[in-house]
Amino acid sequence: MSRNKFPPKPKYDPDTGPVYLYGLHTVRAALDNPLRIKKALLATPNGLNRLKEGGEIGKVKVTETTPKELDRLLGGEAVHQGVALEVDPVSRFGLDDIAQPKLVVVLDQLTDPHNVGAILRTACAFGADAVITTARHSPRETGVMAKAASGALDLVPMIEVRNLGNAIETLKARGMTVLGFDSEASEQLRPRTDDRPMVVVMGAEGKGLRQRTRELCDEMVRLDMPGPIKSLNVSNAAAIALFAATAGRVS
Repeated sequence: MSRNKFPPKPKYDPDTGPVYLYGLHTVRAALDNPLRIKKALLATPNGLNRLKEGGEIGKVKVTETTPKELDRLLGGEAVHQGVALEVDPVSRFGLDDIAQPKLVVVLDQLTDPHNVGAILRTACAFGADAVITTARHSPRETGVMAKAASGALDLVPMIEVRNLGNAIETLKARGMTVLGFDSEASEQLRPRTDDRPMVVVMGAEGKGLRQRTRELCDEMVRLDMPGPIKSLNVSNAAAIALFAATAGRVS
């Protein structure tokens, strides 16, 4: 019985292998982040030229590649635009690193990297000071998350905490109002008319907020939707929540 002397290479697993960021916006933001450790840049000639239009590459080692090789490395569904950057995961912050926060987004056990990345992007757009996730039941940093965040992973501090309740209590002690979202809440979400520092808490799809998280919220609200569809993807709900939470902000 013959044996294959050249077995296929094992498929790259983004959940256990190196962290590759891809896409022009995502890689550009990582290159511009002085706290990010960059290991190697894989780029097509065209991708490298487009990256350089946005700024310097720095001292990172550059290896010329082809679109097919990037497809093979990252998977055919990865929209890499000819660039991929191998990095260490982004530096995580602590609550004490954020001075006088005005807007913080808390994610209670969200595990989908697409949703977390999309919420990071929205949080960045609304000027959030930080996004807090749990050490357990939250996704590892991957190219999928970074691509969905479109650079926000390197622009908004990510804080990973072991005890979410303690973190919320710390924010409350610093004068922040905690607004939780639940489809069964009695109060309807309305645009804020005040400029109080705000914590927006979003739960996982299906499960929602855990009981302890719910108890620590100063207000619980729901999104009222008059149309035939009564639920939204959590990242879409977060965008509406952040718009309403910042409506009374003094610019």
